[in-house]
Amino acid sequence: MRRHFLCLHCFTSNQRPRTLQTGSTSTWFPLPAFHGLATQRRCSIRLTTTTNILGSPTELRLMVVGSSGSSQFLLTNAILGREEFPMDTTSISGSRKNTGEMAGRRLAVINGPNIYDKDISRPRRKMELRRSKCLCIPGPHAFLIAFDMEKISPNDIKTHRLMKERFGSHCLKHCMVLLASEGNLEEAALVDRVEKTDWHLRELIERYGGRFHVFSKNWRDRSRDRELLQKIEWMVASLGGSCFSSRTFQKAEDFVKREEKKLRKQRAAEIDQAWSEMEKQYIAEELYHQKDAYTASVGAEIRAKAEMDNGWLRTSLVRGLGTGLVMGAVVGALFGSIEGPGGMVLYGIVGGAVGGSAGGTAQVAIKHMENKVTPPARLNFNSIFINRFFTATRP
Repeated sequence: MRRHFLCLHCFTSNQRPRTLQTGSTSTWFPLPAFHGLATQRRCSIRLTTTTNILGSPTELRLMVVGSSGSSQFLLTNAILGREEFPMDTTSISGSRKNTGEMAGRRLAVINGPNIYDKDISRPRRKMELRRSKCLCIPGPHAFLIAFDMEKISPNDIKTHRLMKERFGSHCLKHCMVLLASEGNLEEAALVDRVEKTDWHLRELIERYGGRFHVFSKNWRDRSRDRELLQKIEWMVASLGGSCFSSRTFQKAEDFVKREEKKLRKQRAAEIDQAWSEMEKQYIAEELYHQKDAYTASVGAEIRAKAEMDNGWLRTSLVRGLGTGLVMGAVVGALFGSIEGPGGMVLYGIVGGAVGGSAGGTAQVAIKHMENKVTPPARLNFNSIFINRFFTATRP
């Protein structure tokens, strides 16, 4: 088995490896699986600590996806450099968005229910999938798929199928595997384990193009945050520098913009009054500064509300209630048929009411939690990752 290496230039342009030097610190990276070279080559990349591969101040949107258990929540804590989720968190019922900064780059991290969470109903899961897309518009720059390195299950290996079902067949190009580890596993030991001893782990990584990172479960270990940021930026650059998008993400963006427009109209009088008060208190540049700050604050508040509640999500709520109504009526009528036509009508009505209530309860519960699922934005992003891409030569 051979390991292949290439420089950033080769990674982003699919050219044959060559030496690239742009700074003072030398770092080595393996070749991604999709590069396709058959001979072992090596080339060095020297990077300055302020390198911005994408050359843009755009907020980097990361969608963290978990199979089961606590891995995705530990990963979010590691990225943010704070305990956003308690250490014993293994599931959440609603989607969440947290913002912060890592190595000077603004990021937004989106979490949703685990893929294999059995405590969430199908209607709620569908609604939260929509909500996570609304929170991540116009689309994520990267999907970070989190697993526990010591607990790779058959379901974990199949997660790529569900990813394609939920986000589209092309989403895997934007994915990286993130493996939670108890301690600081040496890089050489990790590569040796993947290549020679743990075929479950190797198969999982190969499903996502050979891209993976290992992170510490201790979020206070902040030694690898810059390397993680560079790896994500390189993957995005290799895909043209743009975020992932699809019809459903475009649909989510359309509904969020419509909701924003509606909310702005509702608050127009309030905004005008606030501006009038500012004009009485400030003049010249200070007035412009105050107006800009107020406008940005109101805009962010409106955007957050539109992402959490809009016409697309309300449609999902109505459909959940309607489905429950129909199914309840059918089941009620079947039981009522035992007592004749009159019983069918009576039990059908009762069953429809109960079914409709059950079908909408989960959705309504989510709506009442809206003020709890998006905590205030805080800075001080950090992450803990052993950054390395792996590939095996294809036969």
